[in-house]
Amino acid sequence: MKIGITCYPTYGGSGIVATELGLELALRGHEIHFISYAHPIRLPVESEHIHFHEVEVTNYPLFAYPPYCLALAGRMAEVAERYGLDLLHVHYALPHAVSALLARQMLAPRLQLPFVTTLHGTDITLVGQEPSYYAITKYSIDASDGVTTVSQYLNDRTREVFGVEKPMRTIHNFVNCELYQPRRPDDTGRRPRLMHISNFRPVKRPTDCIRVLKSVVERVDAELWMVGDGPERGPCERLARELGVSDRVEFCGKQDHVERLLPRADVLLLPSEHEAFGLAALEAMACGVPPVATRVGGVAELIDDGVDGFLEAVGDTGAQAERVVELLSDPVLHGRVSRAARLAAETRFDSRRIIPQYEQYYEEVLGNFSASAGV
Repeated sequence: MKIGITCYPTYGGSGIVATELGLELALRGHEIHFISYAHPIRLPVESEHIHFHEVEVTNYPLFAYPPYCLALAGRMAEVAERYGLDLLHVHYALPHAVSALLARQMLAPRLQLPFVTTLHGTDITLVGQEPSYYAITKYSIDASDGVTTVSQYLNDRTREVFGVEKPMRTIHNFVNCELYQPRRPDDTGRRPRLMHISNFRPVKRPTDCIRVLKSVVERVDAELWMVGDGPERGPCERLARELGVSDRVEFCGKQDHVERLLPRADVLLLPSEHEAFGLAALEAMACGVPPVATRVGGVAELIDDGVDGFLEAVGDTGAQAERVVELLSDPVLHGRVSRAARLAAETRFDSRRIIPQYEQYYEEVLGNFSASAGV
C-alpha cells in the first residue's frame, strides 16, 4: 500500500509511535510518505520506501497565527494525488484529522482518499475537552473513515467524553524487540540507576522523580538519569538542589536513541498524572528494566502489577520509592520482574504482533470506503 502519515514530529509519544509505525510498515514493503512541518525526530534521514514531504506555512501579516491546518490539508492533497496514495493515517485528532478531512474533500471525486485517525491520549483527555476545540474534535472523529486508540481505556474514554457511536479499534502501542533488548553494558561498580524519559510536561510529573530519588538514597546509594526536555526541567533542577540530590541527578536532554540508554538503567520511573498507554514503560520492559509507574489510564493494560512492574497512586512518591528500594535491594526480585517485563514485551507488544493489526485495519477501511463510494 501507499500510505501517508502525519504526526507531530517531536519527542511526544504520538510522534514516536507514528514514526516507528511508518518504519515498520516500510520494512514490510509498503510505501510510506510522511507529511509534516518538520522531519520526525526518530525518522532516519535515508530509509528505503520512506519519503518526507515538508509543509511550508507562509506567515502573511494578515494572519495573527500561521494557518498550518490549511497548509497541511493542501500538502496532503498534493502528495496524495502526485503519488497515488491509498489512504492517510493521521496521529492526534487536532489539527491532523481536520486537515485530512479537507484533503479528502478537495480530491473527491477524482481520487478516493480515506483516512484513519489514531487517538493517543491528550488529544482526548486535555485538548479535545477545551470548549473551543470540543465540537471540531468530535466532528473530526465522526468524519474519520477509521479510528484507532492506543488502549481500551482511551477507547472507552473517547466514547464517554464525545459520545462516539462508530466502531473504534484498539491497537496497542508496540516496541521492536530486536532493537530494544536487555544488552547490559560493562559498567559494573556504578551506583544503581533510575531513569525517567518524557517531554517534561506537567502531566508527566517529572518532579516526582526527584522526590522518589530523595527517599531512595536514604537507603540505597542510587542515582537518577532524566532523559528529555521541556517546561518542567527547570523546576526539576531547582528541586534537586533544594533536596540536596543534585549531584545524583544527570539531565541528559533529548536523546534520539533511547534503546541505547535504557539497558543502562535498573528501574524506570513513570509517575504521570495521565497516560493513555505508557510507551516509555514498554520500551523499558523490552530492555528488561522494571517500571515503577502510576495506576492511571491505560497503564494497567501494559503493566501487570507485581509481576512485570509496579503500579502506585499518582503523587504517592513514598510508595513509589518503596517499590524502587525493594527492586534495588533484592537481586532475586529484580531479576524475576526484569525477565517478566521482557517476556510481556515479546509476547504481547512486539511490533511483529501489532503491525499486522494495522495492516488488516487498513484493508478493512479501504474495503468499506470503496463499498460506500460505490467503487
